Amino acid sequence: MFAANLLKDEHIEPLADGVLAVLERVGVLCENEELCRALEAWGAEVDFETQRAKFPRGLASDFVEGLRREFAAQADPWGHAFPAPGPAGIGTQVAQLYHDFEADVMRSSDAAGFIELTKLGAVLHPGSAVGHVLSMTDVPPLLEPLKAGLLLAEWAPVPGGPFVWRVDQADWMIELGEVLGQEHWFTWGAVCFAHPLRFDRDTVGKFVRRVKEGAATGLTAMPVAGVSTPVTVEGFVVVSTAEHIATWIAARALNPNVPLSGSMWGGSVDMKTGTVSYSAPDAMLYAFAAVEFVRRWLGFHMPVGAGEYCDAKQPGLYTALEKAHKSMTVSAFTGQPPSAGSGLIDEGKTMSAVQLLLDREFAVATGCLSKTLNPTAENLALDVAFEVEVGLTTNYLQSEHTARHFRECLWLPQIVDRSGWNGVEGETQTLGRTKAKLRELLVEYRKPEGREDQLAAMREVYARAEKALLGG
Repeated sequence: MFAANLLKDEHIEPLADGVLAVLERVGVLCENEELCRALEAWGAEVDFETQRAKFPRGLASDFVEGLRREFAAQADPWGHAFPAPGPAGIGTQVAQLYHDFEADVMRSSDAAGFIELTKLGAVLHPGSAVGHVLSMTDVPPLLEPLKAGLLLAEWAPVPGGPFVWRVDQADWMIELGEVLGQEHWFTWGAVCFAHPLRFDRDTVGKFVRRVKEGAATGLTAMPVAGVSTPVTVEGFVVVSTAEHIATWIAARALNPNVPLSGSMWGGSVDMKTGTVSYSAPDAMLYAFAAVEFVRRWLGFHMPVGAGEYCDAKQPGLYTALEKAHKSMTVSAFTGQPPSAGSGLIDEGKTMSAVQLLLDREFAVATGCLSKTLNPTAENLALDVAFEVEVGLTTNYLQSEHTARHFRECLWLPQIVDRSGWNGVEGETQTLGRTKAKLRELLVEYRKPEGREDQLAAMREVYARAEKALLGG
């Protein structure tokens, strides 16, 4: 691990003391009576009128000691291997904006863009699920996951489970899935409470149900230094860790056996513009310090949100390299494997098919670093070395051995020009090749057949859900 010494041993105790102090004196805002009652039964001091729960230091400290014992029994999830990232596809990106590659403009995500990206996913990975790629703004929010399910069932050979963001959408999604023969056909997605220390109504309702069902649960934390935490690294570590501990206490108060999870997506604010970045160097420092503290205090290996969240606003080579830089920096400072981008730009708000293809190219490039040596006679290539000698009459480029092995040994991108960025004209040519490839892929799409009866039944479920969720 590259940055093993961001924290010194003597830093752990004052930081831990700060976490326990925040839990005891601030606690959390909890907009859910069932969870408040579970926390009260656990031992928290709960004010039901203000919906505040505070955690006595002794109980919180005992809980932390229990976590330390529990996490100590878990193996390092990453070890020392450097696995190749698989090429990403159309999954659960749930972006709010869509980059129209033909018009070269950003627009609000809509059903038309959803269908186009679903077609692309069907061709890119026909044997794998196509997911909830856009959050469609032309559909009522309460119905949006259900509409996503209808479109996936109609257009995707393997329809993935849509993302549910409210608990009252879940049962409707289960009913839709039953028509398709899919059990529990949705994903709860990430647990993203409001920062700082607020278990807001919609998210906590979903949280309570997923915990009671036994799904692994933890906070997908996206705190912003100077906005939702103190601006100092130490203050960021204290407040963000208190949020993780509070989330784990809440989960175990509801279900003592629920598995625990969590991740850190540290952000920083540009004081000139007010924009937030999750890939700036200071943002990464906050995240690295926080996860190192959690690892050294509790023994929990918490992943950092990697390269997908980048600042770049337009698709292109620069964006791919910005993602790759963040992903590799995260790997260097945490030991977690590098991640491949999946087409998101502008800190995850926009989905771009162009960027997805470029990200897939760079996933293959990163995979080159995962290769291991195998000193067989063929790989040692002594015969060709003896033949070429000092290269006066022939060379390795002319050898049959190179012709046999170059495809498995070298990076051979299909779209990117590996000679490097050489100006705007070269970037334009790369984008042109990428768009041409997208057109070729979309021409290959074939709509699934044989689901007409299922789709009719699903539309009937959708109509009933519309009345129930929207009224009328």
